[in-house]
Amino acid sequence: MELIQNTADLSAYLAADDVIDHHHPVVREAAARLAEGAADSYDYARAAFEFVRDAIPHSQDSGDLRVTWRASDVLTLRTGICYAKSHALAALLRAEDIPTALCYQRLGDDEGGHAVHGLVAVRFHGAWHRQDPRGNKPGVDAQFSLHGERLAWIPDPASDELDHPVLYAEPHPVVLDVLKAAPDRPYLWKTLPDTL
Repeated sequence: MELIQNTADLSAYLAADDVIDHHHPVVREAAARLAEGAADSYDYARAAFEFVRDAIPHSQDSGDLRVTWRASDVLTLRTGICYAKSHALAALLRAEDIPTALCYQRLGDDEGGHAVHGLVAVRFHGAWHRQDPRGNKPGVDAQFSLHGERLAWIPDPASDELDHPVLYAEPHPVVLDVLKAAPDRPYLWKTLPDTL
C-alpha cells in the first residue's frame, strides 16, 4: 500500500498543537529520559514506541474508564485507547525531530460492526513506516520495525476492513471529536467512528 501524506510540507509532521503537545514539560521530560539511553534516532524511536506500547496500558485492557486525548495527559495518567496512545507516541517522536504521522485502519469490532483504529507512521531513510503502539495482549504482537510492518492487526478486505492510506499531520477530526466528547470509556465505546 502506498502511504499518502495529507500535506507535502514535511515540517507539518514535526509540529506541536493542543493534542500532540510535545513542548509540554511532561512530554519533554519523558523524551529526555528515553533519549539518555538511545544510541541514535532509530534507537530512540524504538524505545519511545516500546515505552508507549508497554508502559501505558490500553484503557480497555486495563479497565480504566478515563478518556485521554492530549499526549501530555496520556503520559501523565498512563492510560488511553489506540488514538490517545498514538498521540503520545507522535509527541515523543516529534520532540526528538522525527517526522511522525497519524494513520488509521478500519477493523471489525466485537459487536459485529467496525471501528476506526489509530496508529502512527514514522519517517526514516526517506520513507514512511507504520507502527502500532496499541499494546500487546494475547493474539496481538506489534513490534517496532522499519523492515516490514509488525502491526497489531492486518485488515481483512473480505470483512470490509481496510488500511486508510492517508498520513495525517494532525488527528483526524472525526477521531478527535469523539475523544473530546466522551465523559468516560463506556460512552466512548458507543460512539467510536466506524469510518473516517
